[in-house]
Amino acid sequence: MRSNISLDKCWKLLNHGPVTIITSAHGGKTNVMAASWAMPLDYDPPKLLLVLDANAYSRELVDASGEFGVQVPKRRIAEQTVAVGQISGRDGDKFTRLDLKTFPAQIIAAPMLEECVAWLECKVIPDATQRYDLFIAEVVAAYVDAELFHDNRWDFGSDPMNRTMHYTSNGEFFLTGEKFRVPTLDE
Repeated sequence: MRSNISLDKCWKLLNHGPVTIITSAHGGKTNVMAASWAMPLDYDPPKLLLVLDANAYSRELVDASGEFGVQVPKRRIAEQTVAVGQISGRDGDKFTRLDLKTFPAQIIAAPMLEECVAWLECKVIPDATQRYDLFIAEVVAAYVDAELFHDNRWDFGSDPMNRTMHYTSNGEFFLTGEKFRVPTLDE
């Protein structure tokens, strides 16, 4: 079940460094791609950083629309996560080709993917994009799989298929590991 979270807490969805999937839309065209270079940047308003290569089809759509979706995929869709990073959206509809299930975003035009643990809807803040392929975006909506993120923290449970992934290269990932706690100084 998807549940909205407070925007001032949305940094917690990316701070553990998972691979992400980016969705974009403009002029009746949509695209989806994998991205490992996405990270939280600020709290108020909440912002994130995303690197999109100038030659990527998603870059065209994001440049034109000024918005994009960020999804944190579950292990369950690792194969599709690799595939969306290897196939160009210029060669056809990756959503259909890879049987990716979507749902409408709350605010932006890009579709959002099922089988993820977190979703962030972002609006681009024009800044360093041209020189560095770096997008700074404000998060305008954030929601989570309420079974896996509650009390403002992740709890992936025992099913490894529900864990987030960390991409290394050549189709290889690490799963997010077991949680442990260290007492803070004020405890």
